[in-house]
Amino acid sequence: MTPQTVESHSKHLKAARCWVSFGILLGSLLLSRAADLPAYYKTLTLPVPDGVVLEAGSMQWLGDDTLAVSTRLGDIYLVENALAERPSDVRFQQYASGLHEVLGMALKDDWLYCVQRCELTRMKDEDHDGRADVFETVNDDWGITGDYHEYAFSSKFDGEGNIWIVLCLTGSFTSETDYRGWCLRVTPEGKMIPTCSGIRSPGGIGMNALGDVFYTDNQGVWNGTCGLKHLKPGGFMGNPTGNRWYTKTDTLGPRPLDPVSGSRMHFEASKIPELVPTAVYFPYQKMGQSASGIVCDETRGKFGPFEGQMLVCDQTHSTVMRVDLEMVNGVYQGACYPFLKGYDSGNLSLEFAPDGSLFVGGTDRGWGARGGKPFALQRTLWMGETPFEVHTMRARMDGFELSFTKPVDFETASDPASYTIETYTYIYQSGYGSPEVDQTTPRIQSVTVSQDGLRARIKLDHLQVGHVHELKLQGIRSKAGNPLWNPSAYYTLNQIPKDLL
Repeated sequence: MTPQTVESHSKHLKAARCWVSFGILLGSLLLSRAADLPAYYKTLTLPVPDGVVLEAGSMQWLGDDTLAVSTRLGDIYLVENALAERPSDVRFQQYASGLHEVLGMALKDDWLYCVQRCELTRMKDEDHDGRADVFETVNDDWGITGDYHEYAFSSKFDGEGNIWIVLCLTGSFTSETDYRGWCLRVTPEGKMIPTCSGIRSPGGIGMNALGDVFYTDNQGVWNGTCGLKHLKPGGFMGNPTGNRWYTKTDTLGPRPLDPVSGSRMHFEASKIPELVPTAVYFPYQKMGQSASGIVCDETRGKFGPFEGQMLVCDQTHSTVMRVDLEMVNGVYQGACYPFLKGYDSGNLSLEFAPDGSLFVGGTDRGWGARGGKPFALQRTLWMGETPFEVHTMRARMDGFELSFTKPVDFETASDPASYTIETYTYIYQSGYGSPEVDQTTPRIQSVTVSQDGLRARIKLDHLQVGHVHELKLQGIRSKAGNPLWNPSAYYTLNQIPKDLL
């Protein structure tokens, strides 16, 4: 966003989120706009019945073939036979209605838990007629003002039985009521534990394969671009606007120092111990504009070769990005890659099915989206062929080590001319967003390819802490002579490894 448009954007953002009329997605279980994808993945569109506005805010499997889908309008539908091959076998049953914008669901025993803007609720169907008839408030120890932007996103249950909730600021700029701009945990007993401060405008929350919790935050004040952030208990995520609520709790200790506007996040993190650097930046426009839902691939290879990595939606670009994390010196960092595109609406939520296919829910209300449809529920399947991709990108003391999904051609992969790399970071400021700044161009000194062709060690003349390292690999070919499916990687370097591995 250019400086000239910031004022206009902030003045008119509220108006832009007004309710609009929606067309209804009809038709059979068809290939969607994602049909332009190569043969690796196929996306199908589920038929939504006439009169159902399925702006899918979250999803939760209730069995092998029944998917609960919540909507931004406050409904929950049961999609029965969701994995059916024939469209006529898919059934929609309204399970609940009258809720307040459900953006997170989780299942425990017979109870379906959901977060509304105002509370964490649980419900169940006692008479087994397909509709919830018992509703209980689990916790409501946070505030709302009625502002359109006070979203609340919730996680699945963590290993201790807690649900994590991230709360958007009032209007995404201020904190007008309790704990707006915070992450809270709700225990199995219903107790609320303030967990992290410094949140601006979350778009999703989820866990990695180790059970650590992350959320996506969106470009704006104190966020130069969108990012994936580690919710480390006691941590400060970077936006000081909601830190006024440290007066209500001693759980996190004293209020952190306020960052200096106009600085850089890695500089401020060296002075503010509570500040948790953004794990992965999503370069604006290059990777998207509105980072949203999160899911970890734990399908054991049913969705391709990316087991253990995280998938992140972008709502505006109607895409699904891939994220490969590592922890260096106790801090999360890693790379993001383009992955799946061409979805029908603005991707907001993700959920893997028992068969390893990926369900994607979309809405374009408030922001618009490249997909063009007002809402959509789609299913992406891996077709069994492995794409030629950068699998992982790992930091080393003097560069990076890449792994590939298929063996590379030794000649192209060992040639430094096959790669280009540049670095940049973002202004950490109270103003809206940031351009890419402090650019450098490291020199590639050498590339060493492993004997099996599955790894390449890139040695650079320098690394830049706090920077995105944007790597392009247009010259790389596989052993079979094919280019990379997605020849770009964006690595956020928060720490340089102490030892050369």
